[in-house]
Amino acid sequence: MPQIIVIVIGAGQAGSSLVVKLRDAGFAGELTLIGDEPALPYQRPPLSKAYLLGDLPRDRLILRPQAFYDVRDINLRTNAKVTTIDPAAKTVTLGDEVLGYDQLALTTGSRPRRLPDAIGGALGGLYYVRELSDIDAMQPEIRRGRRVLIIGGGYIGLEAAAVAAKQGLEVTLVEMAGRILQRVASPETSDYFRDLHQRHGVAIREGVGLKRLLGGDRVTGAELTDGTVLDLDFAIAGTGILPDDRLAAEAGLSCDNGIAVDDRGRTSAPDVWAAGDCASFPLGETRMRLESVPNAIDMAERVAQNMMGGDRPYVPEPWFWSDQYDVKLQIAGLSAGHDRVVVRDSGAARSHWYFAGDRLLAVDAMNDPRAFMVAKRLLAAGKSPGAATVGDASTDLKSLLR
Repeated sequence: MPQIIVIVIGAGQAGSSLVVKLRDAGFAGELTLIGDEPALPYQRPPLSKAYLLGDLPRDRLILRPQAFYDVRDINLRTNAKVTTIDPAAKTVTLGDEVLGYDQLALTTGSRPRRLPDAIGGALGGLYYVRELSDIDAMQPEIRRGRRVLIIGGGYIGLEAAAVAAKQGLEVTLVEMAGRILQRVASPETSDYFRDLHQRHGVAIREGVGLKRLLGGDRVTGAELTDGTVLDLDFAIAGTGILPDDRLAAEAGLSCDNGIAVDDRGRTSAPDVWAAGDCASFPLGETRMRLESVPNAIDMAERVAQNMMGGDRPYVPEPWFWSDQYDVKLQIAGLSAGHDRVVVRDSGAARSHWYFAGDRLLAVDAMNDPRAFMVAKRLLAAGKSPGAATVGDASTDLKSLLR
């Protein structure tokens, strides 16, 4: 009887987790993991934090050594770009090479939203924070006294600003929206991080965007939408990411803010699955796409189980984190749809609790791991504490779990 062949395209956190889970669940067939970067699968979150700062060596980014894959008979192919997939023929093409599969999983992740060439997007000295090669190219620019423009006031932009400020650079950050973090957090959280960055010398310009980058071959300045002209040494764009669903779309798979899957992780094509940043899945009456390491791991592992014959839905328990200066932000839940925010301030520790009516939706915890862990457990259990209770800094949060 011929071996079953499984191919996984995308060697990031989701892809690596998926192939490991397949082997751990007893899959004994031929298993190939394909990644387009030369490096072994690695952690992305530290790229804009400890790795850019120089506090984390390159080898500690790697999720698992080559020997790990070899021992488990996982054919890891790095620096290999899949050009097309053909769900009808059940093949994937890498240049002149065509590989057949019985089951295919797409874990292609996301890609940065790039600036148009017309406003300087092709200039040297413009960097993105997405791949290891992006950070390696940027690191020589991070030198005391240099001038950098951060374009975008989301978490990636703020983390890059924190690294640059800590290294003694002159940092300006522009955010076209009315406030930083407007898409993902409350005004209270925006206020907290605006104050944090301003205390570290970052010039934050809200309601102001980039009109164009200036320079011949590389960035030498920027013109902002309010007419301000800045002299610069380089720029970093943190203007969001897009699901990398290009292979799927070209192959005719259904896409809706990413590769559309059902609650088991199946795409619109037979025997083709998807997981991680690239995939959108049903949640209640809507479709959801989450950009986080926990989602990449959890969804990939559930898809692997379902590829092995399981039949369990993927139900996310969202959580995220961000490191900026000496502040660790931990987020539990999803704040969309909240109608009030309760602030719990214990001095060094602070948390913002999001409610819709009496129902707890999410918590932003700044240097408050206890609030994060309690909130995470409350959300998992479907419990909602009283708003007045959590707002009282004298309340023992652990008592809310009883």
